[in-house]
Amino acid sequence: MAVAPPPAVPAGVLNRIRSDLRSSRRARGKWPAGELSFSPRRTRDFERNPLPLLLRMHEEYGPVFTLRLLYLPIVFALGPEANHYMTVSHASNFRWRDGSMGDLIPLLGDGLLTTDGDYHKRARRIMLPAFHREQLEASKAIIDEESARALDGWSPGTRLDLYASTRQLALRIAMRALFGFSPDARARDAELADVFEHTLGYWGKDYVLQMLRGPGSPWQAMNKRKAELDRVIFAEIARRRTSGERGLDILSLLLDAEDEDGSKLSDQELRDQVMTLLFAGHDTATSTVTFLFYELARNPHEIEPAAASDERLEMAIDETLRLYPPAWIGPRRSVEAFEFDGHHVPGGVHVNYCSWASHRLPHVFPDPSRFRPDRFTPEARA
Repeated sequence: MAVAPPPAVPAGVLNRIRSDLRSSRRARGKWPAGELSFSPRRTRDFERNPLPLLLRMHEEYGPVFTLRLLYLPIVFALGPEANHYMTVSHASNFRWRDGSMGDLIPLLGDGLLTTDGDYHKRARRIMLPAFHREQLEASKAIIDEESARALDGWSPGTRLDLYASTRQLALRIAMRALFGFSPDARARDAELADVFEHTLGYWGKDYVLQMLRGPGSPWQAMNKRKAELDRVIFAEIARRRTSGERGLDILSLLLDAEDEDGSKLSDQELRDQVMTLLFAGHDTATSTVTFLFYELARNPHEIEPAAASDERLEMAIDETLRLYPPAWIGPRRSVEAFEFDGHHVPGGVHVNYCSWASHRLPHVFPDPSRFRPDRFTPEARA
């Protein structure tokens, strides 16, 4: 079945701003209550530490409110009911691609994170069989091998940068599991991992710096590194198509995956999907493992040897994800106007849900800032 490519988003930051401003003007006077005045300080506070601001707004205005950040009013909908409304029961009324996730398109292209509708569903149908039991077992073997390698250098009393070492471990696993690349066997593969890391640095810069264009700008540096990544990935795709070589990595499986009508992913679609998986996989794992160690260091009684078990570890991981969800915000744009919790929200405006803030609401999780893995015992989970 032929599926139209996803719609283009306005090219360039300035065009995106113009589009957002037009949408904001059309919705003027219809926003939920909140803080709509221009405030550089509010924008800076949100950029540096958004959680206190979001929790204060929830306390003052309830689960639905408007927050103006820089030039743009954004509607926030917080709490489990809002999460379900936007991601399950009324998901078709909210688009990823037109929200701020569109900022990732220059690097990720049209992957699962940046597409919606029929195009997204087709890609998902083609890709899902690649994640079968045998493939997951192969990926687990890579994880076990790389984890053992990383722990070889650890000994009691050793001081290390846990975030950096975990990030390196997660990236090595992703490079092997997704592409079949070996950072040890080939210098090119190790260099590719380093280029990818530096490319991601663009999105960690101040938003004003991200808006700059021209020679010497972060934007130019990001695109130069992206071109290096693309050159290697497209060359690998072409080599495997020509040679027929396949492995147990995801790229190999996606090369042969097809839809029910026999259609397959193009070279560009393959590139976009594996780049998206690389982006989504290694950063989330790094964050979760780092915060897990952080909380266990502060609460060693929660997983002492006498109490240690796989079930106890799973509970500790779930509690870490509650406190520090790596994908902490869901930026969308509404398609049509809608009503939620007694509030009217216009169509065509930015609407965000936020799992991080939702998990810190005391009526959802009592004593929400405390690390308590017992929240996720089988009985409590039920």
